[in-house]
Amino acid sequence: MVWPLAAALVYALVVHFGGRTVLDPYYAILLVTIGINITLAVSLNMVNGFTGQFSMGHAGFLAVGGYACGIVTYYGSAKVFGSTAMRQGQLCGMPLETAGLPFLGGGEWFFLLALLVGGLVAAGLGYIVGLPSLRLRGDYLAIVTLGFGEIVRVVIQQSGKVIKAGGGKSAEQLIRDAPLYTLPGSVGGSLGFDNLPKYTSLFWAHLAAAATVLVAYRLKSSTYGRAFLSIREDEVAAEAMGVNTTKFKVRAFVLAAFFAGVAGGLYGSTLGVALSPVDAGFQKSFDIIIMVVLGGLGSISGAVVAAVVVTLLPEWLRGVAEYRMIIYALTLILLMIFRPQGLLGVREAWEMPLLRKWMGGKRGGT
Repeated sequence: MVWPLAAALVYALVVHFGGRTVLDPYYAILLVTIGINITLAVSLNMVNGFTGQFSMGHAGFLAVGGYACGIVTYYGSAKVFGSTAMRQGQLCGMPLETAGLPFLGGGEWFFLLALLVGGLVAAGLGYIVGLPSLRLRGDYLAIVTLGFGEIVRVVIQQSGKVIKAGGGKSAEQLIRDAPLYTLPGSVGGSLGFDNLPKYTSLFWAHLAAAATVLVAYRLKSSTYGRAFLSIREDEVAAEAMGVNTTKFKVRAFVLAAFFAGVAGGLYGSTLGVALSPVDAGFQKSFDIIIMVVLGGLGSISGAVVAAVVVTLLPEWLRGVAEYRMIIYALTLILLMIFRPQGLLGVREAWEMPLLRKWMGGKRGGT
C-alpha cells in the first residue's frame, strides 16, 4: 500500500508544479475543478456503480463537507491563529491560493485538518442517513437521498450571517468574543459563506483525486468490493449467500460521503468560489450523476474520463456561447442513446482489448 500512496503523492506534485509552469491562472483553476470533479464522480460511483444503488443526494455531502471545512478554516483560524486567512499575496504572478507551495506554512497543515474534519462530518451524516434509508431500494432510496439534499439546503438557508468586521471591531476580535457553539450557525444563510481563505491548490485537488481513485481501486478488488458487486448484480442472491446487504451498502455510502465531504472542502476553498445553499441542491447532484452514468456505472476509469469531459465540454463550447448549453445537452443525450452503458461500461480502461494487447506486447518485448 506504501507504493501506491507514494505514486499518488508524486502525481499530485507533478500536476502542481507542472501546472504552475505551463498554465495561466484560468486554466490552473480549471485543472483544480477537474480534480474536485474526479473525487466527486469516483466517490459516487462507489454507491451507484459498485453497489447498484441510486443516490441523488451526493451534493448534500459536498455542501456539508464544504461548510464544515469552511467553519474550521475561517473561524478556527481566527480562534487559533488570530487571523481569518493564513496567507496572502502572489507568487510568480499567480494567486498564492492557486500556486502556493504545499507543506510550507502552518496554514497548509491547518487546511489538511479542515479537509479531514469536513470529510468526517459528511461521513458521520452519511451513516445517520444511510442506516435507515439503505434498507430501501430503487426509486424509494432515490427519493430519500434527494430529500436529504434538500433538507441540507434549507437548513443552510436558515443559518445566520457570517461574522465579519463591524462596530469598530475586526472580524478576528468578534470571532474570539463569540461563544464557540454559535459559530457553526453563522455560515451566511442564503447569501452564502464568503470570505473563506482560499487554500485549495493543484496539489491538494489532485492528491484528493488520486487518493479517491486509489481507494476505489483497492476496494473494488477486495472482498468488500466483491460483496458490493454481488449486491449490484442480485441483492436477493447476495443475501442468500450470507452477505449482510444493508451493512455493506451503508459502508459504501459512508465512504462515498467522506470523499464527497473532502471534495466539498476543496470546492469551498477554491479561488473565485463562494459556498452557497445551491451547492446542496438537486442540480449539483444531477451533475455528479451525469459523470458517473456517462463514464459507466462501476467503472473507476470511466468516472475519471467522464469527469474530465463534463468539466471541459462547456469550456470548449464557449465560442458558441448562445448555443453552448444546447450543444452540451444534445451531446450527452446522443452519448446516452448510442452508448447507454457509458463510455467504458462496467470495465476499466486497462481491461480494454487494445490496451491489454499493447501492455502484453510491452511485457513480451522486455
